[in-house]
Amino acid sequence: MTSGAVTSQPPNIEPALKALADALHGEGPAVELSAGTDGSVVVSAVETPGYEDAAVVVRTSGSTGTPKATVLTVDALAASSVATAFALKGEGQWLLALPMQYVAGVQVLVRSLFAGTRPWAMDLSGGFTPEAFTAAALELTDKIRFTSLVPTQLQRLLDSPSAETLAVLRRFNGILLGGGPASPELLAAARDAGARVITTYGSAETCGGCVYDGFPLEDVLARVDGDGRILLGGATLAAGYLGDPGHTADAFFEEDGVRWYRTSDLGSIDATGKLTVLGRADDVVITGGVKVSAAHVQAELEKLDGVLAAFVAGVPSAEWGQALAAYVALADSSDEGIRDFTAGAPWAPALGTLAPKTVLAAGGLLMLPNGKPDRLAMTVRLTELHQGK
Repeated sequence: MTSGAVTSQPPNIEPALKALADALHGEGPAVELSAGTDGSVVVSAVETPGYEDAAVVVRTSGSTGTPKATVLTVDALAASSVATAFALKGEGQWLLALPMQYVAGVQVLVRSLFAGTRPWAMDLSGGFTPEAFTAAALELTDKIRFTSLVPTQLQRLLDSPSAETLAVLRRFNGILLGGGPASPELLAAARDAGARVITTYGSAETCGGCVYDGFPLEDVLARVDGDGRILLGGATLAAGYLGDPGHTADAFFEEDGVRWYRTSDLGSIDATGKLTVLGRADDVVITGGVKVSAAHVQAELEKLDGVLAAFVAGVPSAEWGQALAAYVALADSSDEGIRDFTAGAPWAPALGTLAPKTVLAAGGLLMLPNGKPDRLAMTVRLTELHQGK
């Protein structure tokens, strides 16, 4: 470690590893991991009536509503770990850079246990910083190294002026990137920096990412139904939602002996079997009788100069039924920059009829602790702003 590096103070993950190992071996109850107020790891035993072989309970992110307790079995986690190792062409040491209460964080520990390797957890008490990531990455001792990140984290690392940060990024044999869509620009920048990035798609209901660079993992199935909704099936599916048979029946179904999970996303599959995620199934806004994809408007906004990121939603409107509203992160988040953007010119003419009726501009989007956009919180803010006009 260089003299200028930040000293890493990782959380104590020993209790979590012990509890997970016991659960995976059938020697202990199912566990749920969460973060204490002081950044410590809280391990809770969970009773899972009706679910045999339950090992882990993970809460969904809650980005669109109340989090659901997802039950992951030993078999599903084992299938996920084996398929991941096969896709990554080996097993190695993992760096934990995500909160452990979310499935991507839990999976770093689970994969390590199945591989028999020692994970290292970075210090997240001060938030995710390139300095803390670099310090933690320098602690890894195995020659084969992996980590999981969300796009916001990868962007911060690539924006870091530190040559040491880019050097440790290049040492990873694979960087799983999930939790949300990654822009072509971000992926190109990562490739140019020499980072080996694999985009992943999945959720807590599929033991995390189960589609890598558009292609399903071993023993994972993907198809698109008649309405364009993505369906995922196979060995990595969760058993269901704890204490919530209604939502379980809505999300999971069996067809011709195969169990499927009905996602909230729209997609397409090409002739090679590659899955492309087009947006959320619930992002269609019917405004004035016209169906508009919020994801499409978001993409158009993000093409504008000075726009770092955008979130678009439909909000109640007495005139239109629903109106398009946008939460926009600007590169120039000064009072003047925000005032110029929200005044309408020059961006409104560029979007034409797709221009949102209400815009809230800020220095950044509202985010959940796991690095995903907080869709629910931003929708509430936009609704309040639109109704206040």
